[in-house]
Amino acid sequence: MRYEDGIDVLADHPVLLAIPAFVPAIAVVTVVVLIAVRDRCVEDDEGSERPTREDNR
Repeated sequence: MRYEDGIDVLADHPVLLAIPAFVPAIAVVTVVVLIAVRDRCVEDDEGSERPTREDNR
C-alpha cells in the first residue's frame, strides 16, 4: 500500500473495525476480575472470624 508524500495515516480500516470486538471483551474480563476480587475479599473477611483447630480443643 502506497501513500502520497504528505499524507499521514492515523488508523487503518481493519484496526477501526476491530475496536467494536475488543471493547465488549475487555468489559467482560474487567467485570469478571472485579467480581472475583470482591468475592476473595469477602472470603478473607469471613475466614478470619472462623474458629481455628486450636480453638476447638
